[in-house]
Amino acid sequence: MSAPHLQFSGLTIGKNGKSLLGPIDLDLTSSGITVIMGPNGAGKSLFLFAAHGLLDFSSGSVSWGGQPARKTRASRGFVFQSTPILRRSVAGNIALALHSSTLRRAERSERIANALTEARLGTDPRKPAAALSGGERKRLDLARAIVTDPRILLLDEPAANLDPASTKELEEILRRIAQNGTKILMSTHDIAQARRLADDILFFDNGQLVEQAGADDFFDAAKSIPAQKFLKGEL
Repeated sequence: MSAPHLQFSGLTIGKNGKSLLGPIDLDLTSSGITVIMGPNGAGKSLFLFAAHGLLDFSSGSVSWGGQPARKTRASRGFVFQSTPILRRSVAGNIALALHSSTLRRAERSERIANALTEARLGTDPRKPAAALSGGERKRLDLARAIVTDPRILLLDEPAANLDPASTKELEEILRRIAQNGTKILMSTHDIAQARRLADDILFFDNGQLVEQAGADDFFDAAKSIPAQKFLKGEL
């Protein structure tokens, strides 16, 4: 299976006359894990929202495989920095992602069980989701995103506020998902995490995509001044 083709063409996002993102021109056809990096306020989250077709653009376009991002959301899963936990069971929270599907009940149950296994959420699916720990809640978010069997997975700072053990477990899950053929785009402010996971890097600063490179090239010899400063802890 070929890697998904993400294309930004002259995309800009602004508000009240202020530019928040762009202009961005990007062709991304890599497989594996693409990590989006940059300082706070650089535009990482906006980029992911735009890639998923969640925002109105001031100008330009975003497409996946030549189709507008808004029309192709069903092929993608999204894990937000914070997602509300519903007053339902663990399984009930995951099932919500399948509400518009035509799957039979047995198929839904199988999908939910598989998502729980893949997300390493080894808990009783009948357990109230509100009783989960922080790390378990993040894996519940992931299970909800992958239960539809997406070809592409977008994650916004997925390990934020997790302890080291939970972070390690989440990273192992993401590696396995990528190895099984799902394209991953994820943002992180954690340089060490990016080194562990990234196949390639998109680096943002002040709403601009200032560098696109393979992970080894980026960490060994970043070309842009903002990226060099960021890696030195100066930005």
